[in-house]
Amino acid sequence: MEYDVIIVGGGPSGLMAAIAAGEQTKRVLLVDKGSKLGRKLAISGGGRCNVTNRLPVDEIIKHIPGNGRFLYSAFSVFNNEDIIRFFENLGIALKEEDHGRMFPVTNKAQSVVNALLNRMQELNVEVRVNTAVADLLFENGRTAGIMLRDGQTIHSRAVVIAAGGSSVPQTGSTGDAYPWAEKAGHTVTELYPTEVPVTSQEPFIKEKKLQGLSLRDAAVSVLNLKGKPIITHRMDMIFTHFGLSGPAVLRCSQFVVKALKKSKTGDVWMAIDCLPDKREDQLFREVRELLAAHPKKSVKNSLKGLLPERYLLFLLERAEIDEEAPGNNISIEKLRQFVHLCKHFRFSVNGTLPLEKAFVTGGGISIKEVDPKTMASKKMPGLFFCGEVLDIHGYTGGYNITSALITGRLAGSNAAQ
Repeated sequence: MEYDVIIVGGGPSGLMAAIAAGEQTKRVLLVDKGSKLGRKLAISGGGRCNVTNRLPVDEIIKHIPGNGRFLYSAFSVFNNEDIIRFFENLGIALKEEDHGRMFPVTNKAQSVVNALLNRMQELNVEVRVNTAVADLLFENGRTAGIMLRDGQTIHSRAVVIAAGGSSVPQTGSTGDAYPWAEKAGHTVTELYPTEVPVTSQEPFIKEKKLQGLSLRDAAVSVLNLKGKPIITHRMDMIFTHFGLSGPAVLRCSQFVVKALKKSKTGDVWMAIDCLPDKREDQLFREVRELLAAHPKKSVKNSLKGLLPERYLLFLLERAEIDEEAPGNNISIEKLRQFVHLCKHFRFSVNGTLPLEKAFVTGGGISIKEVDPKTMASKKMPGLFFCGEVLDIHGYTGGYNITSALITGRLAGSNAAQ
């Protein structure tokens, strides 16, 4: 049997592409090498599934630093508000949380997956799981279908590649589609991890002095060679046994990767401002007042509550201040040094965890070779791309899934036409 559209990959973009194609044409097939569809979706948002983000389109694009501007055309056709309506029409009520993040009221990612699968069933989309694709078929200079690993060929007029990137491989994203795209004449830009914890060889990390310590609402920066911030993200972070993690660090990670490429020393400097609402001079006055109020009290007790205790003691030690010394015994120079560390604690990082440990893949099929309005290949008629296989990546918080659903919608509907 020949199909109108074959979709390869059953993640968010593939499921959306299958529905969009099924709404326009009858013979749609979705194949996935795994045993069940929507595995990445089911674990996203900590198992709650952050389906999109309600920020204005310009803000969403800003939160997709990896080629987000490419999505402007797609947003003009199908945007984040359309995603919200789409799910509500499927019976999935959504609620808005901090920073515009949209979650199902059920707080269950599986309810989102089930709604998509039910809609595909209504549209008679044929699904084949445990079906691994080996290659794409091309005839007379256009896409003609797929060849499975068992040697079977399936013909179609259009193929949508929604096979994901190379991050979170346990969900089936193992970079299978990149060689197929290259065979069709596409460029695959260098792959690298984004939204990934960073590693450090600093003695305090190796000695696990701060392991497990979280800093709330800290401003974390990646610094250039002159010590100026390349990027700053203000969110929570955590010290680990190998380096640093947490939302602020994950967002900085792609900038660490890029800075390391330019580094001659094999490391990059980062900085933490743990009290970003206070200027350094203001904080210095506050610290002096706290110590002056109880001059005989130990420094650590006078400053209790200013910072998490372990971090306070760590910075006092760095500033060469004895934590038990009375407040009236501390020199102005050492106090200035302590306050400076509160606002600008610098440390070196030497890399990130590998791509398979990342939440998101950086790099992929070059967007210069894909039509932004249709997601069609500019190199091969009948071939379409969507989701993380493209060289588009955003921060976590509903941005990557928004990109996946929007590109999936366009790829599926245009492949069907």
